[in-house]
Amino acid sequence: MADKLNVITIVGSLRKASYNAALARQLPKWAPEDMTITEAPHWESFPLYNADAQHASGFPPAVETLAAAIRKADGVIFVTPEYNYGIPGGLKNAIDWVSRLKDQPFINKPVAIQSVTGGPLGGGRMQYQLRQAFVFLDALAYNKPEIFVGMAHTKFHEQTLEFKDEAGINFIKQQLAGFEKFIRKMNGK
Repeated sequence: MADKLNVITIVGSLRKASYNAALARQLPKWAPEDMTITEAPHWESFPLYNADAQHASGFPPAVETLAAAIRKADGVIFVTPEYNYGIPGGLKNAIDWVSRLKDQPFINKPVAIQSVTGGPLGGGRMQYQLRQAFVFLDALAYNKPEIFVGMAHTKFHEQTLEFKDEAGINFIKQQLAGFEKFIRKMNGK
C-alpha cells in the first residue's frame, strides 16, 4: 500500500449555500483509497493585499496558516466559481498574499481545479485565468479531465446541496484518480 496522500481544497466562494463549498465537502467520498481530502484554512479574514501593509506589519497570521497548510499538503484542489469571467476577487487576494511569502508554498505543488457556476459554461474562463496564475506561482497544474459544473441549480439537491449529477460524479472520480497518480509522479511517492 502506498503512503496516503494529503490533499486540501481551497474554495473560492464565501457564500453559506455555495455550490462550490458543497462540492468540496463531498470530494472525500469520491477520493481514491490512498488519498485524504480536507478543507484548507479559510482566507476570508485576509485584508486586501497592500505591499506597504505587508512591509509595515508583516504577514497576517491567517496568511501564514494557509501557507503552512499548502506546504504540508501533497496537493491542492481549487473549487471555485467564476465571477465576471474571472477568478473571484477574494480568492485572487488570498493567492496574492500567499505568493509574497519568502518560502512560496505553491512552488512545485500539484494543483487541480474544479468549478461550479449557475451559468452554462461552468467556469471555464476562470479556470484559464487560474492556470495563468499557476505559471507565475510555479505550481504544477493537473490538466485533464477538467471539471466544469454548469447550471448548478439543476445538479445539486435544493435542501441538502448534495451533488446528484452521475456523469459529473464519474468525471470527478476520474479527475481525483488521475490527480493521485500525478501527485505521486511529481512528488516521487
